[in-house]
Amino acid sequence: MMRGVTGRLMLLDTASLYFRAYFGVPDSVKAPDGTPVNAVRGLLDFIDRLVKDHRPDRLVACMDADWRPKWRVELIPTYKAHRVAEEHAQGPDAEEVPDTLSPQVPVIEEVLDALGIARVGVAQYEADDVIGTFTAHAEGPVDIVTGDRDLYQLVDDARGVRVLYPLKGVGTLQLTDEAVLREKYGVDGRGYADLALLRGDPSDGLPGVPGIGEKTAAKLLAEFGDLAGIMAAVDDPRARLTPSQRKRLDEARPYVAVAAKVVRVAADVPLPDIDTALPRAPRDPAGLDVLAVRWGLGGSLQRLLATLTA
Repeated sequence: MMRGVTGRLMLLDTASLYFRAYFGVPDSVKAPDGTPVNAVRGLLDFIDRLVKDHRPDRLVACMDADWRPKWRVELIPTYKAHRVAEEHAQGPDAEEVPDTLSPQVPVIEEVLDALGIARVGVAQYEADDVIGTFTAHAEGPVDIVTGDRDLYQLVDDARGVRVLYPLKGVGTLQLTDEAVLREKYGVDGRGYADLALLRGDPSDGLPGVPGIGEKTAAKLLAEFGDLAGIMAAVDDPRARLTPSQRKRLDEARPYVAVAAKVVRVAADVPLPDIDTALPRAPRDPAGLDVLAVRWGLGGSLQRLLATLTA
């Protein structure tokens, strides 16, 4: 799929970015027919800035084909449960999305396809898993652009994998490497998944281990190395755990046993054979012109085209 391909790969957590664009660009930005296109134009501006500032050789817009995979829900039923708008027996559940954002997502997909920017979503997997698999196969440096800290687990200095985390738009990015993770959380990329598992994450419906917050989790990981080391310490009376920590971790065994598969992004998603090269010209110029006029994409699209063709 990607073996032997070198150069800098940029992976976009697309939904994370268009949500940010939606809330960061006024909904007064509209198409000629009055339909809001703030997320569409905001995302195009984001991509333009990212390509200008970081000059990737390859670019993939990673998509959520399934934002709440059933295999994760079967392991932890509360996983993202509070964000379900409608349950579906067949196919992904419907996610709560602002009314004026939902209609913009198909437009985003059409525009990306007409531009020739690789767009990848895989059934039964989240964008995070697509990102994890592209990262696992990459042979050059990788920039992951996301507003989701879950992907910090992929940071790996030895392989040149870093997370570009937007602090304000995409003009101000936190370039997250292992030094940043150690300073903020006391762990490296690999340790971040264990930290998140122990701490829990209410925004994803992950309960964590009661009484084990972020600082305690970091201390336990520093002491015992990883999650397996911590759970082994629970059974070792000589291990330096407080009685309450030992009790809480012991009681949390059923959660700990399944949570790792939920929290860790997949690295074995069946990715399509796709050209990830940064496009230098639109794949479908005529189709792109139609979209530009219909949706009033104006300067946002023109700036990105100028950057891609420069």
